[in-house]
Amino acid sequence: MDAQGRGRAEEIDPADQWVLNPDTGDYELRLNNSGGDSARASGVSAPRGSGRRGAPREGGGEGARRGREVPRQGGRRSSSGPRGQEAAASTENAAGRRKRKAPKARRKKALLWTGGVMAFLLVAVSAGGYWLYQHFNGNLSTVDIGDRGNKDVATANAPLNILVIGTDKRTGKGNEGYGDKGSAGHADTNILFHVSKDRTNATALSIPRDLVINIPECRTKQADGSEKTIPGTQNVRFNKSLGQEGRDPGCTMDTVKQITGLSVDHFMMVDFNAVKELSTAVGGVKVCLAKAVKDPDSHLDLPEGESKIQGEDALAFVRTRHSFGNKSDLDRIKVQQQFIGSMIRQMKSDDTLTSPTKLFKLADAATKALTVDTAIGTVPKLSSLAKELTKIDTKNISFVTLPVIDNPAEPKPITVVVDPVKAPQLFTMMQEDTSLTEVAAQKKAAKSKQDALLKGTKAAAADVRVDVYNGGVIAGGAQQTVTWLQNDKGVLKSTNKANAPAKAAKTTLEYAPNQADQARALAEMMGLPATAMKPGTKDAVGLQAMVLTLGADFKGAGTPITGPAKIDIPKSSADKAECAK
Repeated sequence: MDAQGRGRAEEIDPADQWVLNPDTGDYELRLNNSGGDSARASGVSAPRGSGRRGAPREGGGEGARRGREVPRQGGRRSSSGPRGQEAAASTENAAGRRKRKAPKARRKKALLWTGGVMAFLLVAVSAGGYWLYQHFNGNLSTVDIGDRGNKDVATANAPLNILVIGTDKRTGKGNEGYGDKGSAGHADTNILFHVSKDRTNATALSIPRDLVINIPECRTKQADGSEKTIPGTQNVRFNKSLGQEGRDPGCTMDTVKQITGLSVDHFMMVDFNAVKELSTAVGGVKVCLAKAVKDPDSHLDLPEGESKIQGEDALAFVRTRHSFGNKSDLDRIKVQQQFIGSMIRQMKSDDTLTSPTKLFKLADAATKALTVDTAIGTVPKLSSLAKELTKIDTKNISFVTLPVIDNPAEPKPITVVVDPVKAPQLFTMMQEDTSLTEVAAQKKAAKSKQDALLKGTKAAAADVRVDVYNGGVIAGGAQQTVTWLQNDKGVLKSTNKANAPAKAAKTTLEYAPNQADQARALAEMMGLPATAMKPGTKDAVGLQAMVLTLGADFKGAGTPITGPAKIDIPKSSADKAECAK
């Protein structure tokens, strides 16, 4: 009786899918078994000397110890020697030596096949044993970024921020003509992948390489274990946050935190080979063009409509900047987002998830392509991360580009700077873990928090006493707010305290327990979100006022501070195919 004969096909134990190929003498993954014929997954065999050939399975009997027995297939053993023939004559006894798994346990293990690319590694380890674990683990490259990125992704009850960096370093076969010759590599393509606390949605924020920012001072780990501090640099392109002046990915993480206000938990860095190898491993990625393209610079040559690309063609597609839109880096980002969305759909498709050959190649290519921080630098840790990510429905993965404007310091702008109005709105939504897609659970939770905030008695406007500080980007914001509160809302006990000691990303209201009724009244007037409320532990004394500090999310007096339910910026979803224009 074969594996499928023991139960339903979806209950097959992946560990039973290794069989001996008599022509090569190697063990191979069996994709399917119908009528006793093995359909083997070519290219997945363990190499000679790896410990798989002739290796006995636990409890395999004397024939296995002599290296002549094929691993059990659904409880049956076969052998070319006399002992094997004798064993074959007693099928029931042979099957009885191995305890049959409960259907529920087999179903649970089989479901791992649909858990995503990296989750496949868990199955591969159980099916292929120690060699596969060492093989995939050996593929990974890691960078020690110190005390950054130590969050346990499998148990963390919090949002997750992963920085994906595509470097233009010339590594890998056939990449000599790309990037800057002799360069240590720049942060050429950058995506901050924000995963919500409840794992229902994610925002993939692309950061332009030509964004002019201040790179903060950062600590780097040296080869001898010592630390070196790299000085900060003012008014330079974002792509110099990596590789230049000795900066490592930890420096890029620090730069992203300074821009967005979001702490980055982990990084994943890839080079040109990643696009070529991953697109090939999945059998090609579907892309769509609104018009035919023949670009002499990137060598992209594709017809109008849908194409399936891999290898060099895939790399040319994501690198071209002269074929779409206004031929800028911002338009190239849109094309890259479309490509990544299509690759995600291909990776999660049945065509990939039901093919052990593709899964092996994809896991092999992914681990070879990745350089990660040491906190996730092993197969089990990456697998835990992958299982967290695969909880997200593709329709709830939003791709957006950091809102920017032309650099006003350049007569003919070729670089960009952060949009002072739209970017803070987006950062606030991400900081508050607000989805850019329609996720009912998040909307309900946000409304529940707001309702709880305003529940209770509210003080009369004339009794509200507040000092207003400006920590935002709008000049004169404190006076503007005080004028509005006094003239429009009747809060006569409001005082302009000028600039705050430091800039603030978000508006906050600090108040004492015996000022809660005043805080609720002011929160309702200004549209403050629950996250803005900062209650103290000691009662206010005498004429002590509450402290309102305006942040970068302050858009003007009378405009609600509450993060917008929707933001007016271009975005796309990973579940929808779009044609590059």
